[in-house]
Amino acid sequence: MNGVRGLLAVAREALASALAQPVGSAIAFVVVAGMCAAVLLTSGRTVAAEQQVVASIDSAGTRAIVVRAEADAGLDTSVLDRLADVEGIQWVGAFSLAEDARNAAFTGGTPVPLRRAWSEDWRHLGLPSGAPGDGAVAFASATALDRLGIGGVVGAVALDDGSGYAVGGRVETPEHLAFLEPLVVAPQPRARQPVAVGALVVIATRPELVAPLTDVVRSVLDVSDPSRVELRTSEALASLRGLVEGQLGAFGRTLTLGILAVSALLVGVLQFGVVTLRRKDFGRRRALGASQRLIVALVTIQTAIVAAAGAAVGSALAVGILAATDDPLPGARYVAGVGALAVLVATLAAVLPALSAARREPITELRVP
Repeated sequence: MNGVRGLLAVAREALASALAQPVGSAIAFVVVAGMCAAVLLTSGRTVAAEQQVVASIDSAGTRAIVVRAEADAGLDTSVLDRLADVEGIQWVGAFSLAEDARNAAFTGGTPVPLRRAWSEDWRHLGLPSGAPGDGAVAFASATALDRLGIGGVVGAVALDDGSGYAVGGRVETPEHLAFLEPLVVAPQPRARQPVAVGALVVIATRPELVAPLTDVVRSVLDVSDPSRVELRTSEALASLRGLVEGQLGAFGRTLTLGILAVSALLVGVLQFGVVTLRRKDFGRRRALGASQRLIVALVTIQTAIVAAAGAAVGSALAVGILAATDDPLPGARYVAGVGALAVLVATLAAVLPALSAARREPITELRVP
């Protein structure tokens, strides 16, 4: 408790010192506020643009590995079990070969390809988490419903072999399943025996894992005729994502470091000036028993208080300007990080002036000229 009380007392004294020196505090305030505003309006714009570009690239389609197999290729649902424990896979699903399905309400309708599907998570099929997977209900995209002639979202489809499915609703086709459009999919329960499939879709957790996972997927397909299997990825797009992120990130970091370095130099020079003007005050404190550590604490905490206020105002001003000009906004974590870094840089810049003030001899400073 004594340590906490002592720290609070030093903080109150530092605040009083900052208010007692309005000119020096105002200059430090403006320097730090300008530092934060400059970083957020320059590299902050770059970071926000990077986030938008990466978000537009970093989709499930970017992370998709699609395997297409012909009827006699030998690809079946057993591949799902072999991929179940592979790290780096966010989702995997298998689809049967297409079967012609028509609106069961009338004969001679337009055929639409229907595919049975196997997966552990139906949400990546564009279906709700509670969607039935009993093999009796199918779901269709808007394009498929239109071709089938189903006016609402509920109906029934019939296959050429006489079997059929109830249409339980409409789905928005995910980007990684766009190649299946017009999409009519019938979720199936876990297959007890291997069932032949015509397509396998694997979604990597991160774009940079697409390349290594492609090799893994290829190695576990276990097909009888590899020449009848086609494997497609967005590896080139994933590489582009990494290139964009790396180049924009490097530019933003360089610019930020440059602004922080210049601002730290300005704060350091300013604090040396303040310390010089207050040398008799520090000498008097030392003569009255203040330790060198106390003097260092006073100077650095005073700088930190002023810097914190400047960082808050500068960050708020920059965010307001970005919002008013409809520019992309960096994330809250980035804004908070810039503010914290600005306070840290300003405080560290005050350490050398604080040490200089603490090491002055009281007798020399109090000597009357």
